[in-house]
Amino acid sequence: MRKSIVFKLFLLTTGLCLLVIASIFVGQTVFFKQFYVHQKVEKVSDALQSYQQDEWIHVGDAESAIMKEQAFYQDSNAWLALLDERGYLKYADDFKMEIRLEHSDIAPILSNATITVPLYTVMDVEEANADNPLFPDFLRKEGQRIALEGIMIQDQLYPQRIGRDVFNLRQENRLENEQLVNKEYEVVPRFESPLEYRERYPSVLVYGTITQIRLPQAEQASRYMNRLFLDRVKAFQADLLYGDYADQTNTLTDYEVNDIAYKIFVERVDQTGPPAYLFAMTSLQPVNEATEVMRSYYGYIVIGTLLLVVLASLYFSRRIAAPLLRIDTMTQRMAKLDFSNKIPIKSEDEIGSLSRNINQLSDMLNAHIVRLEQDIEKERRLEQTRKEFISGVSHELKTPLSVLESCLYIMKDKADSPRRDYYFAAMEDEVKKMNLLVNDMLELARYESGTYKLEMDSFRIDELLERICAKLAPDIAEKNIHLHVGISPVEVVANQNRIEQVIVNFMTNAIRYTPEHNHIVVSSDVETDTVKINIENKGVHIPSEQMKKIWDRFYRGEHSRHRTTGGTGLGLAISKQILELHGAPYGAMNTEDGVLFYFELKRKAKM
Repeated sequence: MRKSIVFKLFLLTTGLCLLVIASIFVGQTVFFKQFYVHQKVEKVSDALQSYQQDEWIHVGDAESAIMKEQAFYQDSNAWLALLDERGYLKYADDFKMEIRLEHSDIAPILSNATITVPLYTVMDVEEANADNPLFPDFLRKEGQRIALEGIMIQDQLYPQRIGRDVFNLRQENRLENEQLVNKEYEVVPRFESPLEYRERYPSVLVYGTITQIRLPQAEQASRYMNRLFLDRVKAFQADLLYGDYADQTNTLTDYEVNDIAYKIFVERVDQTGPPAYLFAMTSLQPVNEATEVMRSYYGYIVIGTLLLVVLASLYFSRRIAAPLLRIDTMTQRMAKLDFSNKIPIKSEDEIGSLSRNINQLSDMLNAHIVRLEQDIEKERRLEQTRKEFISGVSHELKTPLSVLESCLYIMKDKADSPRRDYYFAAMEDEVKKMNLLVNDMLELARYESGTYKLEMDSFRIDELLERICAKLAPDIAEKNIHLHVGISPVEVVANQNRIEQVIVNFMTNAIRYTPEHNHIVVSSDVETDTVKINIENKGVHIPSEQMKKIWDRFYRGEHSRHRTTGGTGLGLAISKQILELHGAPYGAMNTEDGVLFYFELKRKAKM
């Protein structure tokens, strides 16, 4: 049983802990990434909603745009850009080129017009430095004549390539909007023929002169250094220009490059005049990295956690099982009537309460069993006493009955016997003895029944002794015994009649066994709270082996129980019961030349 409960608790605790760990592992493996993405999308969407209400969308400049984009990144860990109705970054006048176009027969609407080309669409900001060897020569100074090739959409020119001249448009050092070029390759197959495409999206080649070049400085350049984000902005512009984003207000698309996933948010902002677009992009790389790290690290976590779980479960199960095992041991001992041990109570919980109740039950059972054993022992002694009593009574009554029977036979056979009066006197004496014996037996039985109640009072013990000595004076004189009485005047608390009976028994016993011409000494020892009464008869001793038996009923100090010494043999037994009812110490002992009987009584307290 002990192994069973510890083992079961260990298995249960370990199983629960492992189930929790497994649930966490499965939840993190299966749902954590989806949960993270959902939370990320919600956070960015909420941020975009709040930014739609910002005044910066309607009125702003490059500097305020940079601050808003940085604040948005700090709030949502996502990049943000505000685009105009053509898909260009708004407030990007710090990184642009203005060109005054020459006359064009292909696109007369562009003749002598001045256009602005956002340079981030055709070059990286890292290259926009005159010290960079990749920086195009034709951008080094204003007034340079350049060639532009692009498509016309709604009478607007969207440059695809920019070069020093027409031949330079296909060389490596040209400027090119790759997203717009690639989009053209994607869109052309949608048409039945390239000619049809060109009718819809005419391609133009124009020349112009650079009138102004503005390159970002210091912090302004950071806005254009996220090449991935700008590529997605240009890709969106291409979709917008070719109508792939028509009739859409808010979109959420997935994008993945180099095994890194991104979420792209586009929300249309309707306002007075042309619409604008909030373009945001966030990376899901952190959750992917965290998930991969957790997967690779989970093995160590599981091993370490399993070890801790096993140790904790073992300790936990033993801690709970130990009190139960002690209770089991205790109850097994109780079943064998062994109540010597107690369960230590070390806690105030349900186990502590159970231990306390079992201890109380053990005490109650022990008390009842002890009381039952005492009752059985008492009953056994009573049965033994009853047998001895019947035996003693039978023995005591046998002799007088035999005497009566003999006298009756003699008187029957010899009715005119001259000793008729003698036989009548003998029968009368035996009847008196039997009457005295019956009275003593009834009195002793009343004391031994346990129902007799003493009524206590106070009296002078010295006066009582003087009256008893005076009453027994004839018997003392008959045996020529010298009586010496030395009693101090002391008032005691006891039942006077019963104490008188005890003293009479002691004195009668002393007179009976004191040889003629010897002495009886009655004295007292007064203490603070008690007084000891001594009655010593001189001349005889009681054998030490019989000293303990003198208080038994019908014991006369002689094996033959001769009746020559008189008495019923119940005097000392009655005295013993009376003194025990008083709770008074008593006893008998051999002295140098006699036998001393004594008992103690409580003195009356002084008022």
